[in-house]
Amino acid sequence: MRADVTCQAMRRADRLFRLVQLVRGRRLSTADFIAERLEVSARTVYRDIADLQLQGVPIEGEAGVGYRMRAGFDLPPLMFTRDEAQALVATVRLARQWLDAPLAAHAESALSKIIAVLPAASQAAAQSVALYAPYGGAAETRALLEPLRLAIEARRKVMLRYLDLKDVASERVVRPLACLYWGDLWTLAAWCEQRSAFRNFRVDRITELDVLDERFRDEPGKTLADLARAEKRAASAS
Repeated sequence: MRADVTCQAMRRADRLFRLVQLVRGRRLSTADFIAERLEVSARTVYRDIADLQLQGVPIEGEAGVGYRMRAGFDLPPLMFTRDEAQALVATVRLARQWLDAPLAAHAESALSKIIAVLPAASQAAAQSVALYAPYGGAAETRALLEPLRLAIEARRKVMLRYLDLKDVASERVVRPLACLYWGDLWTLAAWCEQRSAFRNFRVDRITELDVLDERFRDEPGKTLADLARAEKRAASAS
């Protein structure tokens, strides 16, 4: 009986730790979102959050709205398991072949810092994982990813000269929303000013790119969330 109680306590402690990680990693997390990730009921999430708040964890929010971590809260340095360390190494090895060069370098640097604080046995296990990506995306495509990524972050419009699959050239001013990786190519999801509609552009078909000084704000019907909803409706209708 004592062993069962100890096991249950450990499972709950692990769940509470994961709950904190979910909340601190997002601007706002609903109870349903947390419940789905932790595979528990929303009622359990409400109870766990109330317990964490009583313990002094600065989770703000309310049921039906969502929760967030108060600014400035942090946790002690994390320790990774052997499998988690291997997953991090494998992820960076695969991703760095397809990311733009600066982002790939930052990923490699972050991984080095993580590996450095692992115990020797975990370091050896992580670095021994036999997963590699010997081939990456074309240099021309990867060179376009950084300015697109920065334009998305800065909410700056972009002028594209684009060659479609029929080799028809066009020039567009777009609001870049996200770069999407499909396993062998990148696409840019954007709101096209000329067409007044969402468009997806293959990055390898962009012949010229100019990040403009003009900025844009999220407007109803023109955001990445709106695009996702539109594509979901289209998929359901087909």
